[in-house]
Amino acid sequence: MLDIVGKRGWYFLISGLMILAGLVSLIIPPGWASLESGLKPGIEFTSGSVLNITFEQPVKEGKIRERMTALGHGEALVQKVGSRAVIIRTKVLQEASAGGLSERQLIQQDLDREVAPVESASFDSVSPVVAAETVRNAAVALAVASLGIFLYVWYAFHRVPKAHRYGASTILALLHDLLVALGLFSILGKTIGMEVNSMFIVGMLTLAGYSVNDTIVIFDRIRENALRHPERSLEAQVNLSILETMARSLNTNLAVLFVVLAMLLIGGGSIRELLLVLVIGAVVGSYSSIFIAAQFLVIWERGEIGKLMRRGRRAPVAATTALLHLIGR
Repeated sequence: MLDIVGKRGWYFLISGLMILAGLVSLIIPPGWASLESGLKPGIEFTSGSVLNITFEQPVKEGKIRERMTALGHGEALVQKVGSRAVIIRTKVLQEASAGGLSERQLIQQDLDREVAPVESASFDSVSPVVAAETVRNAAVALAVASLGIFLYVWYAFHRVPKAHRYGASTILALLHDLLVALGLFSILGKTIGMEVNSMFIVGMLTLAGYSVNDTIVIFDRIRENALRHPERSLEAQVNLSILETMARSLNTNLAVLFVVLAMLLIGGGSIRELLLVLVIGAVVGSYSSIFIAAQFLVIWERGEIGKLMRRGRRAPVAATTALLHLIGR
């Protein structure tokens, strides 16, 4: 039988390296190598302007994006609503520009002339206060969701000994997936200018649900095996449960991945961040549910976390003793 659990140290090493790379990218000081630190925030998280325009005839999103770039607003996000309406998010537009017209009016006139006659238009601004509230609400939503997931998993597995560990392991695997996604977006923001916007938040919340769903499948099989064969060790039950559910997990995740990749390749740019997070979620979620989530149960049961922490505390003492010994010689 394939021993997956026995190689758990390698899985945690791979995950640690991925998370470390993301954390390094997140904490790189501003200006280093002409790159910004952390994530590259979109308009929703800084401030900006929003144009809601309805045309008299169907329009193409690409044409509008082309005109916005020509007008000096290459950062603008264009999202179609139906066939004739679009939402344009851009940096803060100036109230007055050349010829006494505001930037909003210049954009509207250009679209009316170069794309299609404008039927109606409305304008609004996103202030820094609203942007900060968006970030805070997203963090609160994720925290509340995580607490609900922990309590639900704890209750659902109450017939299994130490059921709280299943809930905690689910949240740890979820945190693993979110950290990997954040790190990758930080790296993408520095390399190709990928922004974090409202679609990213939607994607992260979707990733959380997707990750937990995949983990629960394996945990449920562990529960069945634990109740059916209580004489077996937890390590053997986890290994068997992973092997029994691996084909199902991989097939499901590959099907989701192919669909999302197709949407990413042919879909509109307005949901690119959402689709990219879902791609990351399909890959990392599959990995964490098989190689990370269930392994937390094993290392918790075997007390390996405590051993590692005690070893880490002893390491500086051992190094100091060796150094003093060398000095004495």
